[in-house]
Amino acid sequence: MPDYVTDAADPRLADYTQLRDVELRKSLEAERGLFLAEGEKVIRRAIAAGYPIRSVLTTRRWLAPLADVLGDATVYVVSDDIMSGIAGFQVHRGALASMERLPPTPVDAVLERAPRRILVLEDLVDHSNVGAIFRCAAALGVDGIILSPRCADPLYRRAVKVSMGAVFSIPYARMDNWFTGLEQLREAGYQLLALTPDQSAVPMDTVKMTDRVALLLGSEGDGLSSRWLHEADEAVCIPMSATAMAAGVDSLNVVAAAAIACHSLMRVGTDAGA
Repeated sequence: MPDYVTDAADPRLADYTQLRDVELRKSLEAERGLFLAEGEKVIRRAIAAGYPIRSVLTTRRWLAPLADVLGDATVYVVSDDIMSGIAGFQVHRGALASMERLPPTPVDAVLERAPRRILVLEDLVDHSNVGAIFRCAAALGVDGIILSPRCADPLYRRAVKVSMGAVFSIPYARMDNWFTGLEQLREAGYQLLALTPDQSAVPMDTVKMTDRVALLLGSEGDGLSSRWLHEADEAVCIPMSATAMAAGVDSLNVVAAAAIACHSLMRVGTDAGA
């Protein structure tokens, strides 16, 4: 039976309170080993991926749509006003779920699945960008994602929401050591391609790819570090139009670039005769 809660300060709702304070939310999530999933579709995908439910916060009208997946989970039902007050905005998709994190996946475990196409994100700190890249990767057949140590958390609420749950469908892992992280990928047989806005680099749509490719994407502002650019097998770019260049538009944002690059990765293996 659901628990009907009439007070936003009820201690049972502690997982959901103070969502507007980003730093507090990040601290609490790390401390408690939890993350928040928002909306019916995302909650379903998290459950299907094996994440245990701590509790669900919802309104009366969303009880029935979620009933088939909640089982004996703890469910707190509140009014629309209390839901909006707790979340800090209108929750249009009807529900929030507090989910337990699973143990971190080692990089080796992702690579052992022998994916042909992986993305490697270096120091992307914007949660929305990380979530959007996961969504692009899922849609365009990327097999796995490796994060540098300072990358944003894919299970942070904003990243989960923007990805529409794609963070649950793509295997990912975080490097232990940024300085030597690329060596592990090279030893596993990956061709390392560094995406750069530098138009003197090899166009992404013409580079010859092997049967295992790791595409390196840099941070939102500075791009890839000089070390990773140097360690890559080849620097590649997305060619810009002459008109755009003349108008001073010389690059794409990291999400748009990732989407185009992921589409190019769909031909991995064909260049190698696979």
